Amino acid sequence: MLDLAGISSFTDFFVICSATSEPQLKAIANEIETRLLDDHNLRAAAIDGFPASQWIVLDYLEVVIHIFHRDKRAFYCLEDLWGDAPQVAWEAAAASAS
Repeated sequence: MLDLAGISSFTDFFVICSATSEPQLKAIANEIETRLLDDHNLRAAAIDGFPASQWIVLDYLEVVIHIFHRDKRAFYCLEDLWGDAPQVAWEAAAASAS
């Protein structure tokens, strides 16, 4: 997870994760959408990409979730592109949200 709050005008966080297959990529995206809707009544403002593109983006405004096939993640390497953004450990973020 990248903290973009101080350096981006369009979002506060990027959550970046990887899948090893197109079905897994779709399953991850579907689970995120379902959980956020069921648990927090949140719907994505926009969804882009599809499993065959090997990159799905779920835009929740303050949080943008990137789900990549592992090869595409290595190719685009958002962590390097946004290298000035502090990385936040998922466990630390979850603990502070509780």
